[in-house]
Amino acid sequence: MDESPTVTAADYTLTANSAAASAAERTRLMEAPAFGMVFTDHMARATWTIDGGWGNRRVEPFADLALHPGATVLHYSQQVFEGLKAYRWADGSTRLFRPEGNARRMAASAARLGLPALSEQDFLASIEALLAVDGDWVPTEGESSLYLRPLLMGTEPCLGVRPSHEVEYLLMACPVGAYFSGGVRPVSIWVAQGFHRAGEGGTGQAKTGGNYAGSLLPQQQAQDNGCDQVLFLDAREDKYIEELGGMNVFAVRRDGTVWTPRVTGTILEGVTRASVIELLRAEGREVVERDISLEALREGISDGSVVELFACGTAAVITPIARLVSPDFDVLVGDGGPGTLTMHLRTVLTDIQYGRRDDQFGWMTQIA
Repeated sequence: MDESPTVTAADYTLTANSAAASAAERTRLMEAPAFGMVFTDHMARATWTIDGGWGNRRVEPFADLALHPGATVLHYSQQVFEGLKAYRWADGSTRLFRPEGNARRMAASAARLGLPALSEQDFLASIEALLAVDGDWVPTEGESSLYLRPLLMGTEPCLGVRPSHEVEYLLMACPVGAYFSGGVRPVSIWVAQGFHRAGEGGTGQAKTGGNYAGSLLPQQQAQDNGCDQVLFLDAREDKYIEELGGMNVFAVRRDGTVWTPRVTGTILEGVTRASVIELLRAEGREVVERDISLEALREGISDGSVVELFACGTAAVITPIARLVSPDFDVLVGDGGPGTLTMHLRTVLTDIQYGRRDDQFGWMTQIA
């Protein structure tokens, strides 16, 4: 982490948006927002230079960016990002779910991409500063929330292949509704053929745009084959399951144990993944982090020793998986419906996030 001086929300100077949405317009925009398509009135920013470190912290009107065509991010993808949510509780307060985990992961991602880390304190201060002016954008209905997208990128105009000497931090926010508008539904997963998300020594454990860019073609193939998401296998042997395009995966076994791929440096360590593991162990279930071959998973589904599959991540929280599909097979998990443990975990986790259940783990941070 960056050893910067004490930083608070007050260090982010505000320039108010004179064209901010009216209350009526904001209500209209928040009625049924598609994920990541509606943005709040402001964004938080900070600038880093190799000589001066972090400075120029501000909250300013949400607007297009001015970037030099030679900016490092445009040529060498020197960029990392995060995703977390702000939740409105019944008492009117606004809470974040384990934001320190996102701050730590962003710092680790930054280190891998040769970017300066933003301190955890600075990370939280930027969120507090943005919500101080855009707090009315936090939804109150159902399982809606305000999705927060922090971003670090190299902005120095330089075509030399080296880390940027100028870096910009941005924080934007989007009101989002329930991920499943018609209620939670099991999804179908396409198993990638000939494509891999990450290799050993690469950037698989960093949350960087290049990882997602490489997943877009396989994701399109998934959709072309009637599937919702794509599952990647390991790059070394092309046999072990790793993660979906944007979510971690778990298998529930008939004996009550829950298996998930072990973290090897090629899998993103999700905050939701870590939370699911904690929840399961707190309830007395054995969680096994291990290599899981696609063949063993298929056999387990076929002989009934694997009774549920689910994926987890910030956007959809916990998602039941109904089918695994490839050109060679199409297997149904259980009866194709959402599993009992899957839905139990989803209920417990969302109840904690929205303040409907005691926060026994101390996961929620009040921000406003």
